[in-house]
Amino acid sequence: MARTPKNDDREKSKRLGSLRRLWPFMRPYTGLLSAAMVALCLTAAISLILPLAVRRVIDNFNAESAILDLYFGAAVAIAAALALGTALRYALVTRLGERIVADIRKAVFSRVIGYSPRFFETVMTGEVLSRITTDTTLILSVIGSSVSIALRNALIFLGGMILMLLTSAKLTGLVLLIVPLVLVPIVTLGRRLRGLSRENQDWIAQSSGKASEALQAVQTVQAFTHEDLSRRDFDTVTERSFDSARRRIWTRAQMTAIVIFLVFSGVVGVLWIGASDVRAGQMSPGALVQFVIYAIMVAGAVGALSETMAELQRAAGATERLVELLDIEDALQDPAQPISPTSPVQGAVSFENVTFHYPTRPDQAALDAVTLEIAAGETVALVGPSGSGKSTMIQLIQRFYDPVAGQVCLDGVPLQDMERAVFRRHMAVVPQDPVIFAVSAKDNIAFGCPEARDAEIIAAAQAAAAHDFITALPDGYDSQLGERGVMLSGGQKQRIALARAILRDAPVLLLDEATSALDAESERAVQQAVEAISGERTTIIVAHRLATIKKADRIIVMDQGQIVAMGGHDDLIREGGLYARLAELQFNLDGSADR
Repeated sequence: MARTPKNDDREKSKRLGSLRRLWPFMRPYTGLLSAAMVALCLTAAISLILPLAVRRVIDNFNAESAILDLYFGAAVAIAAALALGTALRYALVTRLGERIVADIRKAVFSRVIGYSPRFFETVMTGEVLSRITTDTTLILSVIGSSVSIALRNALIFLGGMILMLLTSAKLTGLVLLIVPLVLVPIVTLGRRLRGLSRENQDWIAQSSGKASEALQAVQTVQAFTHEDLSRRDFDTVTERSFDSARRRIWTRAQMTAIVIFLVFSGVVGVLWIGASDVRAGQMSPGALVQFVIYAIMVAGAVGALSETMAELQRAAGATERLVELLDIEDALQDPAQPISPTSPVQGAVSFENVTFHYPTRPDQAALDAVTLEIAAGETVALVGPSGSGKSTMIQLIQRFYDPVAGQVCLDGVPLQDMERAVFRRHMAVVPQDPVIFAVSAKDNIAFGCPEARDAEIIAAAQAAAAHDFITALPDGYDSQLGERGVMLSGGQKQRIALARAILRDAPVLLLDEATSALDAESERAVQQAVEAISGERTTIIVAHRLATIKKADRIIVMDQGQIVAMGGHDDLIREGGLYARLAELQFNLDGSADR
């Protein structure tokens, strides 16, 4: 996916044919679409009938009043039918547009939410949100308005040209001479307009991405007095968006001015010749007025089509950008014929000669030929310096990435042979940076098990030492925690995340620095809870604070993506090496911990 607008990758986006990709979303509503098309054709036909009534009125102006009244009545009836038909067309088309865009938004979000983390390493979430919101709004404008207007004006153009020909072949022939002059600016300027429209949408997405990134980290931005630089970055991208919009608007204004001038000046010239024919008695005044009305309708249709074409071009670019999200082939795929996990899942985890490189760092091994067997029910701690591969192993156990070589297994079954959604149901995780959603405390804990009863939620909170501070909130478990849990401290967020994992009651529990933000008292309470539940499940703990994992069945020491030692706390201390050095450093700094 392109993140910046470059001329060399925009050629494929300069075709209206990309709007065909909307058809799969329109197909389920062919009945509504057909009704809208019928209303569209009826309103176009009624519009073309109205000039005939006007001609009758003018040519029979000196006729009996009864006949004249009949023609006026017919004109009013036609106008009423036109009004009703237009209202019906608007209602049907707008409803169709809203329905289709809602389906597109759901389809894009459904697709993106399942993409692996590799996708989000190169694409900003703000850009994705821009495509779901801004681009779908453009498509809504097109489906709910522009396409309808374009089709209506196309019908009026064709029907008007035929009726003009029937009214006066001579004058119609003169009008046709103007058409090539009108098409030239539409084609030449329209091509440039398509590229500018796509570029403008890309810069809008960049602007949204910058804003989203800064606002999500607003405290960090303010803490480092980075407001001015953030404003400058956002202003730069926004100004580039404005600049591309300004060039698009100017190009469209040029095209509109040229087309309207050529059309109406040509019509004036044709009318001048028509007036001469009326004076010469070669056509009636009513016929000339009828021709004039059709000429104005045709000219208006051409002008509307030129404006609508610009909207269609913008929508074509927006459609391509959305289709890009739908067409991305994710690096991770579930097998065509997945194997079911063992029943019941025991929780044994194994790494078999696993080597892994992050996609953004292909030349640096995050794990290098790692082999490790973790028995069901065993509590294993992963320790080592930052960047040694501990959290990477947690990522691979959940199959957020696939190894470059080797395989990760659950109960002896390779993760790549099972559906991700299936085996992940048997895992619970507490990440290093806990995610708190803008819902109540109860709903945040129940995120791990939506069908849980209130009593189970409270029990999980008590086990995670979260019950006391939750009940102290204004509405207790029904208190809203705000976006990203802004109402909570770091330690409270981690206890909510731990309660969520406890409630899930999965055979495999993954703790990635789960107690790093806790005070001593809360850490002790949480540690006791972890020890209480770890005996019944496989528990894998990533920890920098070695005092929290002294009672683990095994401690795996990692360095530079490899396992350099393993064993119990006391054994590793006696062996010396990396673990002993880390322990000596930490315990010398923390006199409260025993060696």
